[in-house]
Amino acid sequence: MRVPLSWLREYVDLPATETGRDVQAKLVSAGLEVETVEHLGADLKGPLVVGQVLTIEELEGFKKPIRFCTVDVGQANGTGEPQEIVCGARNFAVGDKVVVVLPGATLPGGFSISARKTYGKTSHGMICSSDELGMGDDGTKGIIVLPPETEVGKDAIELLELVDEVLDIAVTANRGDCLSIRGVAREAAIAYGLPLSDPALLDVPGPNAYGYPVEVSDPLGCDRFTARTVTGLSPEARSPIWLRRRLQKVGMRPISLAVDVTNYVMMELGQPLHAYDRSLVQGTIGVRRATEGEQIETLDGVTRKLHAEDLVITDERGPIGLAGVMGGANTEIADHAEGEGTTDVVIEAAHFDAVAIARTARRHKLSSEASRRFERGVDPAAAAAAAQRTVDLLVLLAGGTAEAGVTEVVAPSAPHTISVPADHPDKVAGVSYGRETVVRRLQEVGCDVYGQDELIVTVPSWRPDLQEINDLAEEVIRLEGYENLPSTLPKPPAGRGLTQRQRLHRRVGRVLAGAGYVEAPNYPFVGEQVFDQLLLDADDPKRRVVKLTNPLNDEEPALRTSLLPGLFGALRRNDGRGSHDLALFETGLVFLPREEQRVAAVLPVDRRPTDDEIADLDAALPEQPRHVAAVLAGAREQAGWWGKGRPADWADAVEAARAVAREAGVELVVRGGQYGPWHPGRCAELLVSDTVVGHAGELHPRVVKAFGLPARTSAMELDLDVLEAGRRRHARRRRASPRSRWPRRMSRWWWTSSCRHAEVEAALRAGAGELLEGIRLFDVYENEEQLGDGQEVAGVRVALPCG
Repeated sequence: MRVPLSWLREYVDLPATETGRDVQAKLVSAGLEVETVEHLGADLKGPLVVGQVLTIEELEGFKKPIRFCTVDVGQANGTGEPQEIVCGARNFAVGDKVVVVLPGATLPGGFSISARKTYGKTSHGMICSSDELGMGDDGTKGIIVLPPETEVGKDAIELLELVDEVLDIAVTANRGDCLSIRGVAREAAIAYGLPLSDPALLDVPGPNAYGYPVEVSDPLGCDRFTARTVTGLSPEARSPIWLRRRLQKVGMRPISLAVDVTNYVMMELGQPLHAYDRSLVQGTIGVRRATEGEQIETLDGVTRKLHAEDLVITDERGPIGLAGVMGGANTEIADHAEGEGTTDVVIEAAHFDAVAIARTARRHKLSSEASRRFERGVDPAAAAAAAQRTVDLLVLLAGGTAEAGVTEVVAPSAPHTISVPADHPDKVAGVSYGRETVVRRLQEVGCDVYGQDELIVTVPSWRPDLQEINDLAEEVIRLEGYENLPSTLPKPPAGRGLTQRQRLHRRVGRVLAGAGYVEAPNYPFVGEQVFDQLLLDADDPKRRVVKLTNPLNDEEPALRTSLLPGLFGALRRNDGRGSHDLALFETGLVFLPREEQRVAAVLPVDRRPTDDEIADLDAALPEQPRHVAAVLAGAREQAGWWGKGRPADWADAVEAARAVAREAGVELVVRGGQYGPWHPGRCAELLVSDTVVGHAGELHPRVVKAFGLPARTSAMELDLDVLEAGRRRHARRRRASPRSRWPRRMSRWWWTSSCRHAEVEAALRAGAGELLEGIRLFDVYENEEQLGDGQEVAGVRVALPCG
């Protein structure tokens, strides 16, 4: 949610000295996550003024249309003479009022303006578009054309409100009230201890029999529906500058007056609205569930097949809107074109079931500003006020007339009340707040509070997230300040600590971090199409997945069987953001379905489950071995005074696997292999005691292309649980074997590139048998003059006992 500070000040009288950073600190302390504060116009410097186009001369002989214009800027240029400007835009005419930047000014991005010769003419400034001024998309794709009544020579920086601060707030799923200026203003008022000028406190006429007819067939899906009608709107009316600028600052594109007003009120009060062209609505407006197979063309031009659980708005013809998500194209407000536009509108302000709207938006992959708010909770009591605010603005800005009829269909419901002990927040936080503080804080968020030791709290309509006593305790604690809670570290009982498995996982993380890898944890969810991108065989065990009943994302409904897809995504994102020399790793669980699929029993809550019940539950869960994986791209060693540097290659991936194995206390056997995502000729199969524990090497070019990775990306993945089991077996053998009484003997073996290192190593291991204490590749010698083109000599060091 983007919140302009200038808009926020309308409802909270913040001190004039308070900056966006100051407000950010206050809101963060109150529990809102303000991610950034954007300083609009921070690098903008005038003169930037309103001008009127006097003449336009079309310049010919160029590849694109060019116009030489004279523009009256009043006394802003110091002479009063018309300003000569070269411009390539064509969406303005003689007599139009435009925005002119004069020589000596600086535009956003540090772009300095000066007189310059271009296309055979000297241009003394620029006629500006919204993009050039950092205003965002205004829908024109050209020069800003101001209303005819705008005064020539007026300061355009002030007129267009180009200087402002905008707070970007990451609103959590339970705080739908903060998806509005009203909700954020309430939080700011509480944080500063100032009164709130609530924009929803309007005089609203009561419902009567003259309103537009509405029939709600599903009161559970729609418990409130308000309809108002405005007639006689001027087809030529345009949204005023202040309205368009506020929409741009919150991240919305101005469209037309009626649509802009509904969007403005939604951002102001948090209540989504929809305007129907009254001449296109036939008969009674209805709210019902869709019939399976019904179709509707939404405003985005897509024809959608409806599901029986979708909530729709209808008229006599059928669906005219996807309730709470998007309106239909058959009742769309007409654009203003040559005086032809919508003159009569029906305003809808309704309250829909959050779950129904969330499922519909997900089902149709159609997230909108309206659905985001309904999913998180909208104040049902604000519907009438939002409709009234919309009517008032349309009458004011478009010269319309509000009809006397008011329709309001309401399903009866009682306010939500919670009984909570006055000292409950004290017990939750471990801090003594006292009854007075608890009551005051709950009243500040809008609750009605009665009682002494046992408080009866009536939750405000705009806070549907306050459901039980711990929610109320959280409100008290956050408003008193999380930073004021005492910090007490738990004391672990003596004799307990990390398990051997946990120690191994930590050592593995440390050794990879020490080797220059950066840990990148990823979500454990994947889509099944990823296995085709990994080039896995049709019968590969990794294709068998555990699917979620209610996934967060329909495109990723399964639990991962490999860590690589998540790391590939992290590598791609970082590479796309300019970080090209990358080495990432992750340790985490993968999920493998058992051969026998079992349904987990529901454990009792009135007693401790028995050992057998816990064992049955564990048996129903998928196997969850822990893996470690790493990916590399770009330079492995940077160039500098110490040398040329070198790119990462398959050998680095193999060495990462060896480092993990050494930390696990096992010896890794490396031999040539071939498996799915790796290049057939550059893939190493990794074994411990004849058991394959993973693979390493350079990725297949088709995999690189499918995941959008840099060329020659390398990767490795190991099963840490199998490594740990191998360490235990190795430790038992070492305890059982007597220490050799003979000193060590070191042997060196050399061979040309006609033999593979893995083949030589395997032969040496087979010949030495149990006497072998260690074998390591220590050198590779390349010299084209002595060995010939493409030839090399490699050497290993072998340790054997003497005697």
